[in-house]
Amino acid sequence: MLLATSDLRTEYEVLGLVRGSCMQATHLGRDILASLRKLVGGEVSEYADLLKRARDQAIAEMISDAADLGANGVIGVRFSTASITSGAAEVIVYGTAVKI
Repeated sequence: MLLATSDLRTEYEVLGLVRGSCMQATHLGRDILASLRKLVGGEVSEYADLLKRARDQAIAEMISDAADLGANGVIGVRFSTASITSGAAEVIVYGTAVKI
């Protein structure tokens, strides 16, 4: 499936809006470790891994949504994140499903 953040310079049929979202939380132990890392500085790998897993799951959900419409591409892909609580985040990805 083609995913693009921009429009395409080819003919395509617009099938509609597709989206995916994922809510992920860290284990309490990892949340405590991340809090300690924030004191020292540097990359907080516990949260980086959390967001990567959430992004990947949200993308997979959006691709599945597009495939259900018969799409072979999604254009105008955008991401949004929200911190729900300490150690938990939501990732939303959306775009326009197209058939090239």
